[in-house]
Amino acid sequence: MIFQTHIPLKKQKHHLINYNSKLLLLGSCFSENIGNKLSYYKFQTQQNPFGILFHPKAIETFITKVINEEKYTENNVFFHNERWHCFDAHSVVSSTSKEELLNTLNTNINSTFQQLKNTSHVIITLGTAWVYREIATDALVANCHKIPQKKFLKELLTIEEVLESLEAINSLVKSINPETTIIYTVSPVRHIKDGFIENQRSKAHLLSAIHQTVEPRNNTYYFPSYEIMMDELRDYRFYAEDMIHPNQTAIDYIWEKFSEVWFSEEAIETMKEVETIQKGLMHKPFNPNSEAHQLFLKKIQQKKETLLQAFPFMNF
Repeated sequence: MIFQTHIPLKKQKHHLINYNSKLLLLGSCFSENIGNKLSYYKFQTQQNPFGILFHPKAIETFITKVINEEKYTENNVFFHNERWHCFDAHSVVSSTSKEELLNTLNTNINSTFQQLKNTSHVIITLGTAWVYREIATDALVANCHKIPQKKFLKELLTIEEVLESLEAINSLVKSINPETTIIYTVSPVRHIKDGFIENQRSKAHLLSAIHQTVEPRNNTYYFPSYEIMMDELRDYRFYAEDMIHPNQTAIDYIWEKFSEVWFSEEAIETMKEVETIQKGLMHKPFNPNSEAHQLFLKKIQQKKETLLQAFPFMNF
């Protein structure tokens, strides 16, 4: 008997990810889960320079400012709860110093512009279609930074609005890097603070819009992270204690599926070598001074040197 249904996935034939690929990840916290995996395996990757961006309009705003190389000034930041914030960025970027925040924002704009010009793959994870509009400026924000909710209007982006945003993102990225591959996915994180029905409406709008914009002939693709979580892993044992975020088992499972579809065979073999080194570096010996452990360290060092000859950018 079969007790689990599997989503049929095909190995990608073109634009596979390898260790020469340069990857940029943007979007919800699930993009950071995948980004952390890529970092662990020593791929060339950058993730969320402005912190987690939950909805497509926030990602569109970020990419627009990157492409236009816009500079943030003191007019774009504000002081709240003893920290300086920017409505375009997550609170992880916030600072006790206005100058430090502005420097971080502008430095990340510049570095992302250079990354976008050379990136081979942009992986975008959409979390929600719910957005907040600041009443005073009539502008959509990426993060409310715990400002009282009465200062914002909550809105659900229509399918058409999400589609418009995604098409703008595609056009902007392709304007400076026509050859890059864009991979969309929907976060399996349950935004149930919006409400159970509201979360499903939100995900439905994102999915509907994405499938109107992905086109392999234009190097735009979709990976079903959300569907894998909802169908193959449809059990609360695959959620963290908050019953909202996928747990490590679920993240590892979806990562394996992503690897099978998007990584070249050569990359998968190199990943095995990287993992051997990573596990070796984390190994805690009973006797650090023993001859056996010193020999073990020597072998790990030799493996590192061999990999670094092929991929000098790796940093263990």
